[in-house]
Amino acid sequence: MQSALTPKVAFTRLTTRRRRARIRRANLLTPNDDRDLFEEEAQPDLFGAEREPAYRPDPDKVRRRLQKILAEAGAAQKPPWERTTVSLYRIIFPQMTNWLPDDEGAQLRFEFETELARLEAA
Repeated sequence: MQSALTPKVAFTRLTTRRRRARIRRANLLTPNDDRDLFEEEAQPDLFGAEREPAYRPDPDKVRRRLQKILAEAGAAQKPPWERTTVSLYRIIFPQMTNWLPDDEGAQLRFEFETELARLEAA
């Protein structure tokens, strides 16, 4: 059976808890710690004017890579790649054409689909 606390014991426990809390807070911020917890520069501005430049691939390199893939497909009598490579090219080829001018990209996509259809029919 638990006995009721006397007011003096309850006060002592309360002040002891407060002292312990003050000591813990004091240990977190030592006198050598000059941090300002509410410093404005602590978090970068989410909508700041400074942005890293977006990655823009070189259109000439993209064009050469796409033409190389088309040349491989055009020179082949049967699919020159494994299924996984064909699946990969079906995804990345159209995406890569997005870095080129619209007309050129559309023409390359058309040529690629034509070559794949020819190879699948063979």
